[in-house]
Parts: sequence; structure tokens; C-alpha cells
Amino acid sequence: MNGMVIIGAGECGVRAAFTLREAGYQGAVTLIGEEPHLPYERPPLSKNTASAPKPIAEEEHYAEAGIELRRGLRIAGIEPATRQVVVDGGEKLSYDKLLIATGARARVFAGLECAQTLRTLEDAQTILTVLKSSRRIAVIGGGFIGLELAATARALGTQVTVLEAADRLMARIVPIEIAAVFEKRHRAEGVRFIFCAQVLQAGPDGVVLTDGRHIDADIVIAGVGALPETRLAEEAGLAVNNGIVVDNRFATQNPHIFAAGDCCNFPFRGQRVRLESWRASQDQGAHAAHAMLGAQNAFSTTPWFWSDQYDLGLQIAGLPDLARPFIHRDLGDGAFVLFQTDERGCLFSASGVGSGNAVARHISIAEKLIERAQPVPPDLLDNPDVNLKKLLKG
Repeated sequence: MNGMVIIGAGECGVRAAFTLREAGYQGAVTLIGEEPHLPYERPPLSKNTASAPKPIAEEEHYAEAGIELRRGLRIAGIEPATRQVVVDGGEKLSYDKLLIATGARARVFAGLECAQTLRTLEDAQTILTVLKSSRRIAVIGGGFIGLELAATARALGTQVTVLEAADRLMARIVPIEIAAVFEKRHRAEGVRFIFCAQVLQAGPDGVVLTDGRHIDADIVIAGVGALPETRLAEEAGLAVNNGIVVDNRFATQNPHIFAAGDCCNFPFRGQRVRLESWRASQDQGAHAAHAMLGAQNAFSTTPWFWSDQYDLGLQIAGLPDLARPFIHRDLGDGAFVLFQTDERGCLFSASGVGSGNAVARHISIAEKLIERAQPVPPDLLDNPDVNLKKLLKG
């Protein structure tokens, strides 16, 4: 055996590497990262002003686990026929099983080529340096990253204008009732919003909209989504469709190649999805590692998302269907959770907002209820006097 090779040293790849060892695998484990840094947590990049990254694991832990961490290495290609990975410069690494965990890159629309994006530590350091010395910024995109950056900028005293193409914030996954809470808070902090904004061009002095308006800014930051990194998979002849196509074990059509994390598209409860989430990357990396060792069980872990903006915390369990009704549960002090049930009365999503971790316990219980797929009466979900934990015993 040639061992396990993992391309991508982000949350997914690192979790997979350590899971292989925790599962008792004794062969070689090689973890390859394109960045020169020790693998680091990406969520803090948009949420605080710390310049030092938070490592996923300390460097000595890799050595202790017998994981060969190779940093600053760009992979030129994969040769499935010979089960080899080709490194820039010509070196070849053989594998028994390969995991592609290359993540995603920032999406850049035409006209936004001069805008700064946020995906890497270098991006965050560039943005932070400018924020500390600038008077005004423009953020294109009212999603998680854009709003977290807006909150960070306001904490530094920078004027912020957020331009969003939709008619509200976080329109892709967050219920409108919760999005309204965040909009109100951002406005209270002095953030300016322009909705239904059509950006023509971003430049060094601001943004030009298609209606002719010019938004002055010392820096323009684009947070308009991400694209899966699929180059290696495509060139290796693997199926790609909004991510590397895998089955419910994260296996590609090649029995020796797996893909997980932001770069993959997998079946989940009747639909194909691609998730961009810190927790999903961890969960998928662990599951893929077991699958590489022969496990046959399907991935069924409930998706979980979060965002911190000012003192507000947002948590979502499951995949909300914004076209369907919600069941409102008031938790007091402005905190609440919105539940959704399917035709059978089974819970399939829970979205909550409140100060700090006010909704964490409710979302945690909701995760378990979603995975159990047991019917829950609506009058128990919306009644704050009912202890949700008791439903787990039903």
C-alpha cells in the first residue's frame, strides 16, 4: 500500500487526516496544503481584528499522529491510472486512496476584478491593514462574510456601505424575519445599505452602479459567494457539476478517489447539495476518512451554520426552505427560533438569533430531532414553556 494522500489542508483535510489515525489506520498519511502556513481556522478571518491566525492543530500534533504535513505545495495534476499525484516541479506521490479537499475560491463577477476578496490569511491581513487606516469601505454582498466584515469595520470606526443585489440580507438561506434583525442592528451601528444594487464596476476609489451612482470608498471588498475548486478533478476526468460529484460516502466514480468539503456535490435527503460551512467541512472530512477505510454508511449529519455580528449570534440547523412557513418560538430578550416541519410533521430546519449563545441549546436539540426524523406537534415547538429536551425522550 502507498498510503493515504489528502490534497487540501483546510478544515476538511485536517479532520480527515486525524480521523484516519483515530480509526486505527497505520499506513502513511500525507496532507498537502498549497499555502505555506500551518493549517488555520478560516471563520475568524472575517469576524475579528486579530492578525495572528488560529491554527486548526498545533504543529507538533501532526508529528505525534504520524501525519506528514507538506506545506506550500501546489499540485499540478492527478494520474488516476497510476494512482499518483503530480507536484509542481515533477515530483510524484503514490496513493492507495486519495481525498480531494481543495475547498473553494472567491467568486468574482465581471467588473469586480479590482475588488478585494476574503478567502486566505493574506486576504484578511490586507483588509485589516486598510481598515485600520481608511475612513470608508464598500462591501459588495450582504451574506455572512460581507456582514461580518461590516461589523468588524464598524468596530474600528470605519464608515461602511453594503451593496446587495437582492432586496434583503442573507437571502440565500436565512429566514427574512431573522435577516431583518441583523439589518436593524447594522443600521443602528451606522451601516448604510443599498438593496437591489447592480454593480457595474469596482475601482480603487469606490463602486459604480449601473444607474450611474458612484459609491466612494477607500477599499471595495467583494463577498459574493464562492466557487468550488475542481480543476484537479476535471483534469483527472472526474464528474463535476457545481462541485466534484460524489456519492453518499464522498466517493467519486473512481473507487480510489474521494472528495469532501466545499469542493464536493453530494446527495443529501433527496437532493444534491454543496455546502460551504466550517462544521460541514469537519463532518465530511471525518466521514470521508472512514469511507476511505471501507465504511459503507451514508452521510446523514445535519448541516449547521453560524454567524456572529456584533453581539448577535445566528445559528441554523438543517436546510431551511424559505418558501415554506415557519413556526416561531420566542425565547425572550429578543431571541427566537424559527422551526420548519415537513408533510409528516418531522422537523427539518431550525434557525435562531439572539445575543451571544442564547439560541445554542435550542439549535443543538433541534439538530438531534432533525436526525431522528420523528414527528413533532407544532404546538410544542412554538410554546416556550415546553422543554424541547423532553421531546428527545419521546
